[in-house]
Amino acid sequence: MFKSVLVANRGEIACRVFRTARRMGLRTIAVYSEADAAALHVREADEAVLIGPAAARDSYLDAAKVLAAAKATGAEAIHPGYGFLSENADFAEAAAAAGIVWIGPKPSSIRAMGLKDAAKKLMIEAGVPVTPGYQGEDQSLETLSAEANRIGFPVLIKAVAGGGGKGMRKVDRAEDFAEGLASAQREGLSSFGDPRVLIESYITRPRHIEVQVFGDSHGNVVHLHERDCSLQRRHQKVIEEAPAPGMDQATRDAVTAAAVRAARAVDYQGAGTIEFIADASDGLKADRIWFMEMNTRLQVEHPVTEAITGVDLVEWQLRVAAGQPIPLAQTDIPMKGWAMEARLYAEDPANGFLPSIGRLDHFVMPDDIRVDTGVMQGGEVSQFYDPMIAKLIVHEDSREAAAARLADACREVEVWPVCTNAGFMARCLDHPRFVEGDVDTGFIAAEEGMLIAPAQVSARALAAAAGQIGLEADAAAFDAPDNVLAPVRAGLFGFRLNAAPQAHTAVHHDGVAHALTLTGEPGWYGRSSSFTVSGEFGSAQIYGEPGVVVVDGEVVSTLSPDAGRVLVFDGGDVVEFHRRKSSGPAGGSASDGGLRAPMPGKIVAAPAKAGDKVAKGQPIVVLEAMKMEHALTAPFDGVVAEFNVAVGDQVTDGAVLAVVKAAEAA
Repeated sequence: MFKSVLVANRGEIACRVFRTARRMGLRTIAVYSEADAAALHVREADEAVLIGPAAARDSYLDAAKVLAAAKATGAEAIHPGYGFLSENADFAEAAAAAGIVWIGPKPSSIRAMGLKDAAKKLMIEAGVPVTPGYQGEDQSLETLSAEANRIGFPVLIKAVAGGGGKGMRKVDRAEDFAEGLASAQREGLSSFGDPRVLIESYITRPRHIEVQVFGDSHGNVVHLHERDCSLQRRHQKVIEEAPAPGMDQATRDAVTAAAVRAARAVDYQGAGTIEFIADASDGLKADRIWFMEMNTRLQVEHPVTEAITGVDLVEWQLRVAAGQPIPLAQTDIPMKGWAMEARLYAEDPANGFLPSIGRLDHFVMPDDIRVDTGVMQGGEVSQFYDPMIAKLIVHEDSREAAAARLADACREVEVWPVCTNAGFMARCLDHPRFVEGDVDTGFIAAEEGMLIAPAQVSARALAAAAGQIGLEADAAAFDAPDNVLAPVRAGLFGFRLNAAPQAHTAVHHDGVAHALTLTGEPGWYGRSSSFTVSGEFGSAQIYGEPGVVVVDGEVVSTLSPDAGRVLVFDGGDVVEFHRRKSSGPAGGSASDGGLRAPMPGKIVAAPAKAGDKVAKGQPIVVLEAMKMEHALTAPFDGVVAEFNVAVGDQVTDGAVLAVVKAAEAA
């Protein structure tokens, strides 16, 4: 066994690999960009090497710099994690040529499965069923359009070198094909350096089923059962689980056997995942499940497989890379209970899921489940990398128990001022369709209206905000030298003859004032206060202390980041109250028609120009940031009055990219 390992990655996966490596007694080495100098993975490694500027292409994607860091530190092995260089066969070969152990499959296996079109042809030869479609060499618009028409709309355009939903576009109509193709090609070129695509028939009720496989240098190949990753948004996985709901044993046997055949076809070694697409219109059936692609690396969702099998997949990777056989035979790999994972993204569901960047002033995760993360309180979510900041993983005896526990965990997430999808995921997990196992990849799009946080402030949040204000006043009273006069000094409560102290206040949310009355009960003085808050929602009993407000017996976390605001962490969402009237929230598409950049990024397309008549929702300008394209659309019918950018421009957060004037004003 080698004695040291360098992780050619960052964030959560680097921290995850270090955890197992340390347990096995290995020296751990991190690489980092200038943007990650204070990152958690840097702090957790035994040694860390700066490899370049913030942009991934100048640091984490620069194979020469990573190899130089490995040589300089005496690293005996390289673990690539996922993303970046993890499926780069040239990098794997270069590591081996330098005498460094590559913790992953052979370069020939990576190449065989690295391009979706070639992989599908190989799987057909191996007797693995594949999705109907086109994976030819002719990439002209004319040929691709003709093939799409032959297959029949809707179709799915996929970058041949793609992964993680990047370079993938669903097209419903022939007249939209050229635009969808151009977007997929752009993203494929930007993310993978390859604009080529394939086309597949779009399955109306698709389920995403995948099988974890593992091979070694002794000819052994096993599977570790299946996962269901059907809950997706824009082809990005949100919630994953193992095993797959509704999978009977006969279907499981057929799918896992096909996955093992696929791995054997490329002489696979190490951890890999065979991804299938299933037509769930009539349940899961073996003859309606087709090979989609293989990921020749560890998957983001590997913890759910670890949970049901009791296997540390990273340890298996390290041992197999060192030449050892797979530790367990197929018949010895268990499948116990049910596991689920939720991906916590730094994004704003209420604002079109736009990524959210900035400093993590407040970052609190559940403490009684597995949480894999690469950030910490005081850290930074950068514009340069993927917006996933943590994974929440639970393991229970049943699917129902796992869903309930994971929903509770999402509700316990507290992050500020960066926005997250925690509340959104809690509502997904609570949704009756999900609880019943009635899921497919279109679930989120179909139910999105119910999954976004409601605009109306909850009674619990209002009561908690009032409670925070009262408890702050009470804490000031406790600290003051004269306990009797302290409430007056605190500027909130006043005395009433023969009655409990009472205060009238208001909090503002989205520019709307909410009047509240706080009435103290006998003995309310002191840090463990007790009083009643009443308002438009009715009334609630409050006690606790600032930051921990108990509303009718239910604990609610609160925060006062400054004298003018109160934050309430309500079911995974953050509700911001102002103690004085504010102008309300700003939008990405402001009411005045100004389309503002939601974050720094690069303009990659301009579907409209000044003077164009546009309809509400029509794309005006496309911004690339955090490895994804984001279309800014017309907020209403009108005319593009201003267009202030050109394709290729780098723009700053808040920059006005274009202005749309309403039809009647134009």
